Amino acid sequence: MLERLQRRLGLQTIPGVFFTSAGIAILFVVLAIPFDEEVATRFGDLTGWVARNLGWFYILSVSSLLIFLLALALSRYGHIRLGADDSRPDYSNLTWFTMLFAAGIGTILMFWGVAEPVSHFASPPFDGVEARSEQAASDAMTLALYHFGLHTWTIFAMPGLAIGYFAYRHNLPMRISSLFYPILGEKAFGPWGWAVDVIAVLGTLFGVATSLGLGTLQLNSGLNYLFGVPVSGLVQVLLIMVIAGIAATSVALGLDKGVRRLSQLNIVLAIVLIGFVAIVGPTVFIAEGMVQSVGDYLHALPWLAFWTETFRESDWQRQWTLFYWAWTISWAPYVGIFIARISRGRTIREFVAGVLFAPTAFTLVWFGVFGLSAIQVEAGGEVALAQQVQQDPSVAIFAFLEAFPLAQLASALSVVIIVIFFTTSSDSASLVIDLLTRREDQPSLIPQRIFWAAAQGVIAATLLLAGGLDALQNVITSLGLPFCILLIFMAVALYRALHADYRGYTIDDLVKGQAYPEVEAIPPQSKETDYVPEAVDRD
Repeated sequence: MLERLQRRLGLQTIPGVFFTSAGIAILFVVLAIPFDEEVATRFGDLTGWVARNLGWFYILSVSSLLIFLLALALSRYGHIRLGADDSRPDYSNLTWFTMLFAAGIGTILMFWGVAEPVSHFASPPFDGVEARSEQAASDAMTLALYHFGLHTWTIFAMPGLAIGYFAYRHNLPMRISSLFYPILGEKAFGPWGWAVDVIAVLGTLFGVATSLGLGTLQLNSGLNYLFGVPVSGLVQVLLIMVIAGIAATSVALGLDKGVRRLSQLNIVLAIVLIGFVAIVGPTVFIAEGMVQSVGDYLHALPWLAFWTETFRESDWQRQWTLFYWAWTISWAPYVGIFIARISRGRTIREFVAGVLFAPTAFTLVWFGVFGLSAIQVEAGGEVALAQQVQQDPSVAIFAFLEAFPLAQLASALSVVIIVIFFTTSSDSASLVIDLLTRREDQPSLIPQRIFWAAAQGVIAATLLLAGGLDALQNVITSLGLPFCILLIFMAVALYRALHADYRGYTIDDLVKGQAYPEVEAIPPQSKETDYVPEAVDRD
C-alpha cells in the first residue's frame, strides 16, 4: 500500500521510513494544535520522570562516549581512514571546520552565549557560592564550557565517525541503520533498520525544530529592539515561515552551492561580531579570563562530567545539563551524517581531534568574549542583564549590546547571523533527513527536501504556540532518550568493526562471527568501493 502511494505521489523513498516518520510528525501537529495544554502537560510529566529516574544515564553515557572517542583516537585504530587507505579529505581544514560548526551549534551559541554565563553568575547552582562573586563568575564560565565544549561535540562526533567509517570504508548506505549491520546483519536493511532510521528522523525533526523555535524567539526580540516589531505568537509564526522559505531555497541548491556558501559567510560575520565586542569591550579582561577559564574548565572537568546532584534537591540539572544533552542528542543523527559527508578521507585520529577540539576552541573564544563581557556588564550594573535573562533569555544578546557603542548596528548584525545560522541548520537537516528516508540508489528530489524543511518549520511553530520555551525543553528532553541508547550501540558496533578491520577481516566476516580468532594483527587492507554515498566535489 505504501509503495503504491509512493508511486502515485512520484516520490523516491523507503516507504516504511518516509511515511512512518511523516505520519508521526503530522499526527503530533494535528493533536498538539487543538490539545496544546494537554500535550504540554504530558510532556512536562514525562520530562520530570526522565530527569528523576534517568538523568544519571544521560550524564554517564555522554561522558563515557567522550572517553571512548579519545581512547580510540590514541589507539592502534587511530590511523584507519574513513575510506580507502590512499584516500584524502574532500575539503580543506578551514572549509571543513566552517561547515561542521555552522551546522552544529551556531544557533545555540547565539542564544545562550550571553544568557547562560549571566544566569549562573547571578544565581550560582553550587551550594555556598555567593551570587556575583569571583567564584560565581568562574563557575559560570566553567559550566558554559562544560555544556558547549567537549561533551557537546562528543555527541556529534560519535555518529559522525561511525557513519563515515561504515559508509566510506565498508560501502554501506549512509543511514543510521547501517551502523547496526555488525550487530543485526541483513536485518539492518529491513523493518528493524527502518525503525532505527525513523527514530533518527524524528529526533532530527524535533531537535532542529527546537533550535528553530529558540532562534525565532531571539529573532523576534531582536526585531522588537531594532524596529519595535511586537513580540507575539503570530509574529513568531510569520518569522518561521520566512526562514523556512529561505531554507527551502538553500536546500534546493544543494550542499556546495547552498550550505557551504552560507556557512562560510556566517563564520565571517560571527568573527566580525566577536571582534567588535572584543575591541570595544574589556579586551584585557577578556584575554585574562579566557586563559583562566581554560584552566578552570580542565580542572573541573573530571568531577563535573560525572556530577549528578545526588546529595541536593534541585531542578537545576534538568533545566540545564539534561536539556542540553537531550537537545544535542536529538541533533546527533543529522549532524553526525552531515559531518560524515564532509569528512571522507580523514583518519580516525584526525577526525576525533578536529571535531572535538577545533569547535571547542571556538566555543571558548565565543564565551570568552560574550560571556566574560556580559559578566562584567552585569557586575558593573550598566545593564540589568540577569533580570532580563530571567524574564526572557531570548533578549540577552540585544540587552548586552546596549552597553557598547554602535548597539543598533551590532544588534542588526546579530539578527543577520541568527537568520543564517537558522537557515544552515534547517537546510542541512533537510538534506540529511532526505538521505535517511530514501535508498542510496534513488535520486534526491527537491520536493522531498523542501517537504522536510517545511515540516521543521511547522513543528517549531506548533511547539511555540503550545508553550514556548518550556514546551521546547520538555519535548526534547523526553525524545532524546531513545537516541541516547542508540549512541551506546553505535560505539559497540564501531569498536567491533574496527577490531575486525585491523586484523584484516571484512565486515561480513564480522557478521558471520568469523572475525575474532586470535591471529597476529596485520595492517588494514585497502578497501576500494564502487559506491560512495553523496560524493562531494573537492575544493
